[in-house]
Formats: sequence, C-alpha cells, structure tokens
Amino acid sequence: MRRNFRAILGAALALVLSANGPVNPAADAPPTGLTVDRVVLLMRHGVRPPTKAPPMPASVAADPWPSWPVAPGWLTPHGAEAVGRLGGWDGARLRRLGVLPATGCPATGAITVVADSDQRTIATADAWLAALAPGCAIPSRHRPQGEDDPIFSGDGSVDPAIANAELAAAIGTGGIAAVEARFHPLLKRLDKILCGAATSGCGVSAAPSRILPAGAGKRPKLDGALDRASTAAQILLLEYGEGKPMAEVGWGRATAGDVAALSAFHALEFRLLARPPHVAAAHLAGIAPILVEGLTGSAAVTLVSGHDTNVANLGGLLDVHWQVPGIAADDPAPGGAIVLERLRDAKGALYVRALYRSQTLEQIRSAGPLGAEAPYRAVLAIPGCAARGIRGLCTLAQFEAKLAPALR
Repeated sequence: MRRNFRAILGAALALVLSANGPVNPAADAPPTGLTVDRVVLLMRHGVRPPTKAPPMPASVAADPWPSWPVAPGWLTPHGAEAVGRLGGWDGARLRRLGVLPATGCPATGAITVVADSDQRTIATADAWLAALAPGCAIPSRHRPQGEDDPIFSGDGSVDPAIANAELAAAIGTGGIAAVEARFHPLLKRLDKILCGAATSGCGVSAAPSRILPAGAGKRPKLDGALDRASTAAQILLLEYGEGKPMAEVGWGRATAGDVAALSAFHALEFRLLARPPHVAAAHLAGIAPILVEGLTGSAAVTLVSGHDTNVANLGGLLDVHWQVPGIAADDPAPGGAIVLERLRDAKGALYVRALYRSQTLEQIRSAGPLGAEAPYRAVLAIPGCAARGIRGLCTLAQFEAKLAPALR
C-alpha cells in the first residue's frame, strides 16, 4: 500500500508541477494584427482563513487547528499583499497594452470594479485597485459587508433533472463510490496528516461519499469523505499560501508536495458540482451581464471580485482549462482570474480571447515582487472558436453566444 501510494502521489505531483508550466513573458501578447481595448477579470479573492472556527467538525483532526491573524473568512494581511503584487503587475501590463494611460490616473469611469459583499472580496478589490492605480482612489461597487448579494450566490434557475443528469455524466460508471475508490490512496494520506499519531477517531475517509441530488432550484451537493477531503485540502493550501511556518502547515505533517497533490480533491468537487454547463450557467446569471458590459461598454477595465466557485463556473461554461504550478488542474487559485480580452483589428472587427492569470503557489506563499518572476499566464483555448485561424479566438458574437445560457 505504501509503495502504491507513493506511485500515485508522484504521478499526481508530476501532473500538478509540469502541466502548463511557466509561460514565456511574450506568450500572452496579442496576436499579430490585433490590439486589446477592453479587459475583464473574474478573480477569486486572496488568501483567507477557513470561513468558520473550528474549520471542520472536531472528529476530523486530532490536534487543534492553527490560529490566523484575522476573523474567519477575512482576507489576511499576507493575502492582501499578494493580491497587491498582482494588481501592480496587471497595471503595468495594461499600460504596456495601451488599455490604461501610460502615466497618471485613468479617466473617471475607465475602471469598473464589482465585488461580492464578503470582507475578503471587498478587501481583495481594494488591494488590487490600490496597486493597479496607486493614489487614484478608484472605488469598488458592492453591497454592505455581510449582506447577501444574489449576483454572486443566486441559483434559483437550476433545473434539477438537467443538473442531476450532468452530474451523473461527470461521475461516470460506478457512481460516486468508484470515484472515491480512485482517490483512496490520497484519502489515506490526508488521514495521516489530520491524525498524526492517533489511530482512530479522526480523518475523513471513514464516511462514505454520497451525492445529495439537486432539487427545488438547488444545485446538487457532495457529502462524506470526498466533500470533507476537499475542505481539508483547501485549508492546507491556504495555510501554505499564507506563508505559515511548515510546522503549522498540516501540523508539520504536510509537505509542499502533499499540498499540491491533495488540491485534486478541491478540483474534483468543482468538476462535479460547479463546472457542468447547466449549473455553471445558472450560477453565472448575475455575473454574466457584468462580463458582457465589460466587453461592450465604455469602461476599459472591469474587475469582478468573487469566489473560486464563480471562477469554476465560468471555466465550465466556456469549457476552458488551466493549471497553476503547485495547484491541481482547473482549481481556482487565491487571487487567480479568468481574464477576458476584447481585441480589435485594423478594420474595427472585434474578437475575444480568454486567459488564466495567477501567481504560482510559491509566489502566493512568498508574496514577493512580480518582476522577472512573472505570474503564471495561459491563453485558454475556447472550444469552437478559431477566428482568423487562431485556435480559441472568438468573434465577439461567438463569445456572447457562449455566455448566452447565463444571460436569462
């Protein structure tokens, strides 16, 4: 069993660290003959603690969870610093592209920022803006902190029959038990991190995984071992991304390799529950109009400061894929964003392409300057789009059709 686990862990880690590795600084340059004139970012907030204390039921971990410097779910100072690094880098790139003026503050209305009402999304928007355009005091738009905003959380249009059929297709033959069986070695490794020397009364693998089907306008949910593994793995990633000493990352029992491999649980949850097209479209119904307005309106730059689920929804609706070094494929990184760029040719024809932009996990952990060590960028191939013979490049009309299921 130990040899089998090492083989699976090694394969998972190799996939995490090698696929879509560091991008050449010129790799995200506009295609020849096209210029960028609008940029829209749908970004996950930065590093935060778990959203509640204690973060999981007492039976999960043998030891107390590490402390954090802010309230549950709030953006940490370290998280704000890392997001600020992204804002500075984004601002420099937007000025190089001519989307923002080379010097001075952008004109009033040139930048639109919409944030969810959680402290972490509001503070993420503020940190990004302060670094993007220092001293320019650009406001963000959001509801009062803590007041639910259906733009980011609405799911009333989910059709249970369609959602459950999509989920069954995503799970595949053998049901959720077969999925759990494939992840058994990683579940046991996670148990060792959670339990330490304890041999019983802790861990996540004992409760069989099950699906709570969609119903009454609600999306399906995951329960049991895989659900708890996703939560625990994300906590470990956030501990590592916060820059905590390794003695506090998984109680000193988790390595960077473990964090990378175990993030596959979080990505799995999104593959099953957030990326299927019907559920993705239903949950993007509030955000999609903002994306379209950002691509067609007067603002040169639009930021939507939201959550990992929002990013996964858009990734699923567009059927695009990415892999940030140190994190599992398609798992939205803290501060990571799907970037939509509108491009114009010499005759005025309009096109759209998508990119994923994020710090690597090591860059998030260090929160250091993004100079020569640029963030990860990947131009995403949108299926069905090949305008001007460029794979993944959509005409504006094609891209709006991709978003149409969410524009209800």
